[in-house]
Amino acid sequence: MVRKAAGNPPLHGRVPDCNGRRGGCMTRKDMQPEGLIEDAEGRSAGAAAVVVGGGLAGVTTALALADAGLRVTLLEGRPRLGGLAFSFQRGALTVDNGQHVYLRCCTAYRWFLDRIEGAHLAPVQERLDVPVLDADRNRLGRLRRAALPVPLHLAASLATYPHLSVAERAKVGRAALALKGLDPSDPVLDGQNFGSWLARHGQSARAIEALWDLVGVATLNAAAGDASLGLAAMVFKTGLLSEPGAADIGWARVPLGDLHDTLARKALDAAGVRTELKARVTSISRTENGGWRVEVPGETIEAKTVVLAVPQHETHDLLPDGALDQPDRLLDIDTAPILNIHVVYDRKVLKRPFFAAIGTPVQWVFDRTEASGLAEGQYLALSQSIAQDEIDAPVAALRERYLPELERLLPAAHGAEVRDFFVTRERTATFAPTPGVGRLRPGARTNARGLYLAGAWTATGWPATMESAVRSGISAAEAALSTLDRPRDHLFAFEEAAA
Repeated sequence: MVRKAAGNPPLHGRVPDCNGRRGGCMTRKDMQPEGLIEDAEGRSAGAAAVVVGGGLAGVTTALALADAGLRVTLLEGRPRLGGLAFSFQRGALTVDNGQHVYLRCCTAYRWFLDRIEGAHLAPVQERLDVPVLDADRNRLGRLRRAALPVPLHLAASLATYPHLSVAERAKVGRAALALKGLDPSDPVLDGQNFGSWLARHGQSARAIEALWDLVGVATLNAAAGDASLGLAAMVFKTGLLSEPGAADIGWARVPLGDLHDTLARKALDAAGVRTELKARVTSISRTENGGWRVEVPGETIEAKTVVLAVPQHETHDLLPDGALDQPDRLLDIDTAPILNIHVVYDRKVLKRPFFAAIGTPVQWVFDRTEASGLAEGQYLALSQSIAQDEIDAPVAALRERYLPELERLLPAAHGAEVRDFFVTRERTATFAPTPGVGRLRPGARTNARGLYLAGAWTATGWPATMESAVRSGISAAEAALSTLDRPRDHLFAFEEAAA
């Protein structure tokens, strides 16, 4: 079956609510779908754009294109939306595949939450406050900010941070000032590793473990010695050295699927997007009239615009010849795993919503009791980045390693019954932010007119985060709408990461 029509539900004369959007409301003329035709029976037909991939990048692209009046089809191979930030059922529990957080400086992701009407379900801390437990010394420290301008907002916290010596704290301050002077977009920085830079600026192994890697591993999914200096500089400059509240932490108080699947699907439906799940694209090719032919099992869709919002290796397999000058560079963008450990106790063992840890294999621990729907006891989720050595470890081995560590960190866990213990594994959770990765990341545009790329792995300037995914979708939509000479004033405007 060949369709020049996407078969989207008609707009039924509805004009989108434009409250709070830059540029005001579009006129009905602006909303006329690009390339709309009618079949022999007079039905609306014609897919102006096809977005391949229903993760955050793809959903963002589809919404942005639909908001500009295009008729959009979104194709997702999985039976749900959300990409690698999703939920599933385990008995009575609703489980996130992994703990995902964002920062106040993640302005594009916050826009996305507003767009799907979910911001109230994933609020941000009033003020940065991260409890840090040292398992070896049985001591609690805190990283928190004051209501002071940068860099004084963190000065008091650093001055009293118990996991570093007085000399180490002073050297951290000097390194932070040096970091603030770096330009993350400088290609020279992309080729260097962050660990060597820290060592040159007087940072001890203890300072790297207790501070720099505490933040960097969670945001970059790499230890300092394995991370691009350019990406690390971007993370620390944007999160800690730009605005006082930039690093305030936000996270979903509901299952991720409620946001990235349920509310996202509702927003897509309201925007008139045709969303097809379990629709894995097998190929894309040029049509005789210069458009695109997208093949899925049982259907061929023709469109003027195609956005590939899938992982880099899948993108490589779908790209037509000549779309990128060096397509094999995509295969050189390595991936890095994240392991998530889930423990359900028969009683409350953690009073805080989350904490970070040092001196132990445990990295970050979150209380997911309420979000999961657990009626009795407490459900903790451990997020373990840079999990290359453990991603394939048997569950029994992980249980033997991590339950004693949790008891060491949480005295209340002693004697508590473990009612469930399971793991989720994302073997390709992020792209690896290794030195030199920046030159491998392509932008939104390709050499082929009407074909665009999106995904956290593209050239957003950010590491592989939800923020990067949303920014990539906005960039892809902007490029497509610019080529089509369609309205772009409704698109979220963000500053470049290097600014």
